[in-house]
Amino acid sequence: MKSQNLLVSPRRAYKATTNSNHDLVKYPNLIKNLVLTRTDMVWNADITYIRILTGFVYLAALIDGFSRKIVGYGLGRSLSPTLTITALKDAISKRDVSDLIHHSDQGLQYCSADYVKILKDSGIEISMSVKANPYDNAKIESFFKTLKVEEVYMFEYETFADVASRITYFIEEVYNKKRLHSSLGYMPPEEFEYIFKNNKIKTHQLVLT
Repeated sequence: MKSQNLLVSPRRAYKATTNSNHDLVKYPNLIKNLVLTRTDMVWNADITYIRILTGFVYLAALIDGFSRKIVGYGLGRSLSPTLTITALKDAISKRDVSDLIHHSDQGLQYCSADYVKILKDSGIEISMSVKANPYDNAKIESFFKTLKVEEVYMFEYETFADVASRITYFIEEVYNKKRLHSSLGYMPPEEFEYIFKNNKIKTHQLVLT
């Protein structure tokens, strides 16, 4: 198909999702050079967008920095703090937050009073990358790239419902359960977590990057 010029070029329209030009409190980076040794040690949070016929749908997600599992997510039609709060509450409802760092950019959604209150009330430490330095959030960015290449660019979504159906399926049934990661010993995130939590694999056996 490539030789016959039959491949479809995916649309990659850019849409900004981060607004760090605000006066809300911003927090220091707590995870720089931190070596991860367990699940629910660091969650990385971020937002991306998905085009539909009438505009955009926004996806907020949190990834476990150790297992690469998407632990919470939310979909919305706007970039209001409600979007990220939905994703955060989803993650908190399913995971152990007793000794956890939440890492994000300095975007308005993550600095909002309501979002920060949930983190503090849950005893979660707050960490943020400095402006224009996204390297400590590379794991969630890598997930978004995988999502776009393996799911989003393969379909022409028309409605919000289309996105909700496909993205939910991709995250829960494909990415978390089936997609292999070289950094996890070529296991998908859920299998890796199960084996690690049942003491069948040790941290020193892994090369976590």
